[in-house]
Amino acid sequence: MPSGSLPPLPKRLGVLKALALDLFWTWSHTGDTVWRQLDADVWERTRNPWFVLQNLGAARLKALAKDTAFLADLDTLVEERRQYLERPSWFAGLSDDSPKPGGIAYFSMEFGLGEALPLYAGGLGILAGDYLKAASDLGLPVTGIGLLYQEGYFRQYIDGRGRQRETYPYNEPASLPIEPVLDADGNRLSLSLELPGRSLMLRVWRATVGRVSLYLLDSNHLMNSAADRGITAKLYGGGSEVRFLQELVLGVGGWRVIEALGLDIDICHLNEGHAAFVVLARARAAMEKQGLGFWEALWATRAGNIFTTHTPVSAGFDRFSPGKLPVPAHFIGDYLERYGVQPEQILALGRQSDDPDEPFNMSSLALRGSAHINAVSALHEKVSQQLFAPLYPRWPVHEVPVGHVTNGIHTPSWDSRAADRLWTDHCGRERWRDTGTDPSGAIAGLGDTCLWHFRAEQRAELIGHARGRLARQLAIRSVDTGDTDVGTVLDPNVLTVGFARRFATYKRPNLLLKDPERLVRLLTNPDRPMQLIVAGKAHPDDRDGQAMVSEWLAFVNRPDVRRHAVFLEDYDISLAQELVAGVDLWLNTPRPPMEACGTSGMKVLVNGGLNLSVPDGWWAEAGRADAGWVLGDGSAGSDEADAAALFDMLEQDVIPTFYDRDENGIPAGWTGRMRTSMAELAPAFSASRMVRDYYDRLYRPAVAMYAGRTADAASKARALNRWQEKLADHWGQIHFGDTDVVTNESGHHFRTRLFFGEIEQDAVAVQLYASPTDSLPPFVQAMQPAPDQPGDGLGYVYGLTAPLERPAEAYTVRVVPHHADTAIPAEIQLIRWQH
Repeated sequence: MPSGSLPPLPKRLGVLKALALDLFWTWSHTGDTVWRQLDADVWERTRNPWFVLQNLGAARLKALAKDTAFLADLDTLVEERRQYLERPSWFAGLSDDSPKPGGIAYFSMEFGLGEALPLYAGGLGILAGDYLKAASDLGLPVTGIGLLYQEGYFRQYIDGRGRQRETYPYNEPASLPIEPVLDADGNRLSLSLELPGRSLMLRVWRATVGRVSLYLLDSNHLMNSAADRGITAKLYGGGSEVRFLQELVLGVGGWRVIEALGLDIDICHLNEGHAAFVVLARARAAMEKQGLGFWEALWATRAGNIFTTHTPVSAGFDRFSPGKLPVPAHFIGDYLERYGVQPEQILALGRQSDDPDEPFNMSSLALRGSAHINAVSALHEKVSQQLFAPLYPRWPVHEVPVGHVTNGIHTPSWDSRAADRLWTDHCGRERWRDTGTDPSGAIAGLGDTCLWHFRAEQRAELIGHARGRLARQLAIRSVDTGDTDVGTVLDPNVLTVGFARRFATYKRPNLLLKDPERLVRLLTNPDRPMQLIVAGKAHPDDRDGQAMVSEWLAFVNRPDVRRHAVFLEDYDISLAQELVAGVDLWLNTPRPPMEACGTSGMKVLVNGGLNLSVPDGWWAEAGRADAGWVLGDGSAGSDEADAAALFDMLEQDVIPTFYDRDENGIPAGWTGRMRTSMAELAPAFSASRMVRDYYDRLYRPAVAMYAGRTADAASKARALNRWQEKLADHWGQIHFGDTDVVTNESGHHFRTRLFFGEIEQDAVAVQLYASPTDSLPPFVQAMQPAPDQPGDGLGYVYGLTAPLERPAEAYTVRVVPHHADTAIPAEIQLIRWQH
């Protein structure tokens, strides 16, 4: 049974129940048409078809069952979903010889799937939702694991004094498009976590996302204390102790869900460090199932763990002080102690040093518990290597084991109805799921007139939405707008610029307000005006962010600005969908390199919008002069200088490009950029590409490594643990003898003698290394042992010829662990340098 009751549905409408409980409708324009016809007002207010159905009266249902036009639309939606679910998927069609994952568990603190299920705060959750949708499109065997929050994240409203205020509406499970999970006896599934002095009971819910299931844990169980029922009350709310308990529920409770449902999981994908406790829960399960010790179990399971970091600053990592909070040992160490693992050993996994007072860092636990680590853009990879370097002492920063998979967006969730029609007409309905189809050529062939009319249609629709939202928020606040009629605010024929982000200092949302009078001149230019739509929330504890919200509110309320710029409150998925569909230009001005990736600008691509951004995050990879505008060179300049450069770019390039028209009234320079942006950038920054990258770069090697380590009663994991222990015990015995270098026209000829003590020669690799320079990449190459060496007291001689592109003194010899079945230095950080 679903979580909330429905009125009796006529037989002809019975299918509406299954349709409403499948969030497939969040990316179906046909679905929008169907739900709006049920009750347009409720649909526009809630975007929740389950709630719409719950509130339909018998007379309305009876009328719909006889409405031939509605039934035709309903049949179209049913057929669209049937074809989606039954069509052979990309994953099913893979024929490579490497092992395919039986199951992938994707853990995330938040999921942004739609306004009907508001379990997100910002970009991390939106990315997680888009990931699940793309995984469904491609047919990957993914299971999402998250939390069901009673109140979720805050909703923003503006008070009469122009200040942000927060409210936390209650998420009534009965009105959400989710179902309670049932056990084998048909009863609601409840799980128990042992906490000090009590058991925490957890309810489990299921959201259907096309082919994918998302399981949500909820502590609001009547058997819990009032405090424990509040663990899942607010997303990122309640202080450090509640955050700690939320992450325990996500990681340990999430693994319990997998066990209770009997899911076959090869890969655990941790979307940020919040879920790191699953590392310990999964290791414990392997201990009990295969009779392993903890460290053996960690070797076995770590191979199948993937950690994705989204954080560009160390302050963003969750840390918990052992002296102030119930530390992990109290929750997880108890059952690990039964297997000979001491609490301090568990705590050490979350520290960078041996200091017992160092806070427990969730990202450190995720790093040490995962063999595969990735950042979310190419630039963020380099930033992350710097952040995580302390965990890999003496390793060069560029060898810190962080790769990257650049984020992407689920394009069908963010395209407008007009964009969906355009892409379908020219590229086919399966364009984002059929990876054998390249939409670039068809879009590149679109004419200027077609593209310009397409852009004008969407801009006009956005202006209508913005006026409606503005009218509602002004009426609620009883704001005096003087003689300004909301119906005259904004102009559907004017260059429309959008800025909508979380209001935080590093994002610099007020950069344009560094020179407000210059901005006013741009907005009110009688011949070539620009208009602005701004939206965004500041964290409830971020006073600087809230001050920037107030600064924008004061600006847009100026009498000379009111018709040309608006601030739309309560930025959420629905408002974002309207903005990215209609703006001509998306503005993004973070202080580099503080943007890990950023996906908001990606969402305008499919809709023909252009980006103007600093080259940070994804735009450092995508930015190009023929598809948008790149502000600056990525170096950290002053805000005042960057603001001046932004105004110059708008005045001298962007605005003229928009208004310079040919004899047909078409701005060919603008539509040319649109064509390139849509054809080349939209496919490259889609979630379909992102998920396929995850599969090729991370999932395939992870499942092969995991299968190898867990086969034959995990014999390989046991052997790897013995190998590591011996290396750790005897690493200090490695020392270097003399090194000779002879340089001639063929290169630098290195010859060095090493002594390994009790370590076997084949357990290590001897390498010649040179650091990267401005003009040269790093040099790392294995030195070759001389033949027929007895070792013993004479040691081993290794040699290699290095190129002459560096002086001989730029090279040095080092020794690192070597094993074909390990990820080094992700899993073992030992290294020894000659000097």
